[in-house]
Amino acid sequence: MEEDARPVSKASAWREARNAVARARLDRALPAIFPPLVLRHALAQPLLPPTPRLAVESYWRAHVLRADRLARGLAARSGTPEGWTWRLGAAEEGLGMGFRVPPAPFREAAFARGKGHCCVCGQPVYRFGWHVDLWGAGAPNRNAGWHAACVAAWKLWNAASDHVRVLKARQRHRCAETGKRLLRSAEVDHRVPLYRVWREHRTAPWPVLLGYWGLPNLQVVNRVAHAGKCALEAGERASHRRALP
Repeated sequence: MEEDARPVSKASAWREARNAVARARLDRALPAIFPPLVLRHALAQPLLPPTPRLAVESYWRAHVLRADRLARGLAARSGTPEGWTWRLGAAEEGLGMGFRVPPAPFREAAFARGKGHCCVCGQPVYRFGWHVDLWGAGAPNRNAGWHAACVAAWKLWNAASDHVRVLKARQRHRCAETGKRLLRSAEVDHRVPLYRVWREHRTAPWPVLLGYWGLPNLQVVNRVAHAGKCALEAGERASHRRALP
């Protein structure tokens, strides 16, 4: 049998050469203990991450719903800081400029726990942005201020529409409002609108509040159904404003 003589494209040759260099770098930097699921994910990528930290970041980007659950779980472990209330204000003060930004007490100067602790959930950050001290260091990484999982979760909370594909798959491609098949133009929606979270739930415990930005409050709906829901919400907001003294 003759050998396959099909030419290798320049792109394929470049990718193979690049991945060989990246794999060598990763092998040199890889510690004896490393999350096996992260390594398996990294080695399956078309472009291999060349460092353990990039491998961890790649893993959480690919598992954003898992990152959301973990980030909210870590926040629950921290709890609401004593004396903290959800306020709006200037971004440079660590406050959200509007109610669409999820509250983050550990980004505020008065409640920040400093380097080595995640400014999203408040828990210690260890090597490679991991949330557990797998390496027995006994102390957090003082050069870190975010968990890699919390970074992915924060991006979901602030731009859920960027993750419409994974949310569609979770709903088995069915519209959450009508039950019909989701169209290509389907949009991400908050079941409980965020203006109502600010108006009616702002005194809830902080970890509970995060659920309104995370998976428990996210749904994908077809554009027509979304437009109808938004119209009803706009009417409700107008009625509420008219009822104010």
